[in-house]
Amino acid sequence: MTYKEALSYMEAIGGYGIVPGLDSIRALCGRIGNPQDMLRFIHVAGTNGKGSVTAYLSTILRCAGYRVGSYVSPVLFSYRERIAVNGRPITQKALCQGVELLRNACDEMTKEGMPHPTSFEVETALGFWYFQKTECDLVVLETGMGGGMDATNVIPPPLAAVLTPISMDHMKFLGSTLGEIAAQKAGIIKTGCYVISARQKEEVMEVIARIAREKHCPLRTADVDTASQIRYGIERQRFDYGGYRRLEISLAGKCQIENAVLAVETTKALEKHGICVKEKALRQGLLQTLWPGRFTVVAKKPWFIVDGAHNKAGAEQLAQSLALYFPQKRIIFIMGVLRDKDYTGMLAVTCQYADQIITVTPPENARALPAYDLAVEASLVHPNVTAADSLEEAVEMSYLLAGREDVILSFGSLSYLGRMIKIVEKRSQKGSKNDRS
Repeated sequence: MTYKEALSYMEAIGGYGIVPGLDSIRALCGRIGNPQDMLRFIHVAGTNGKGSVTAYLSTILRCAGYRVGSYVSPVLFSYRERIAVNGRPITQKALCQGVELLRNACDEMTKEGMPHPTSFEVETALGFWYFQKTECDLVVLETGMGGGMDATNVIPPPLAAVLTPISMDHMKFLGSTLGEIAAQKAGIIKTGCYVISARQKEEVMEVIARIAREKHCPLRTADVDTASQIRYGIERQRFDYGGYRRLEISLAGKCQIENAVLAVETTKALEKHGICVKEKALRQGLLQTLWPGRFTVVAKKPWFIVDGAHNKAGAEQLAQSLALYFPQKRIIFIMGVLRDKDYTGMLAVTCQYADQIITVTPPENARALPAYDLAVEASLVHPNVTAADSLEEAVEMSYLLAGREDVILSFGSLSYLGRMIKIVEKRSQKGSKNDRS
């Protein structure tokens, strides 16, 4: 199987959609030797911040000398980013080997009358296979959209179950109330693990505490309000927490202090399992963590920032960051979303910060909301709205509108931000060459 054939196969089985439950993933993993049973996991669930917390933990543990696998979704630039060891994506050769192995296992299952595994189930099994093949000491495993019925939950009890802030999202699959959604997310809690939760709404915290109690799991809360001496900044941020002074992170965004605090508290809990992280490694890991697409600066003069806020809770965090970093700046929005997201709620909490809103259609995504439809919705709450025909046109329009001291913000679905970053970087490189000539 070639790399192109492997990607084509994964794209083809995407048609099987989303099927919550563990029967299929159990059967699939069983046919490849249950590699997940030979690994040690830190399992991360929640609504917002999962990817950032996974990135912090993976980098900290790598700096501490461990061989660390990480499993994330969605990704920005390459399919292979989903599965990485010590920050390096799965190789093309290994991906081809693993996908061929799993394709054969899927064929066996369908011949026996079983349903074909979904693409997420195959990707999850591929991750387990690769992490075991590369002899990872630890795996930081991000759930898909849920928890208890998420394919990643086929693993044995993790060392730690980490819960980022939980809010309303994916109601079609997870439940119509915050309590129901919290119960699904907290389904990653298993007897024998430590539970570390970010500060949650009272209804959510009650659910997490109850499930932790039922599973006889110690519960620790990482409360960002106990962090002190916080210094916010676009390129570096600093805070004191948990006995550590002047911890620094490179990720921007007000919410990143909260995500880093959760990672620090998780690191402390892992000590109970014999996972040693010295202070130097903790500091290095926090500072070295990169997670593109989360309030990421792509260019300056004007600032060009991309952010993966794709639901109302994420948009609220984005609004906080805009108010914090750019209180007096003129801001041009580029916004693209998927049709199954609460884009009206996103607009409601962010539109006050926009001088102009340019809407785009996330390319090559069947769930994308057309730019025109989003523009119609945005025009109900903002007077200056334009629909762009392409990402390239949106970028050119934004630069024509923005002065050197202004801000351009591209946000919404993560599915288009990788391409947006490349467009802006190419434009910036072209401009630098023209300046030198």
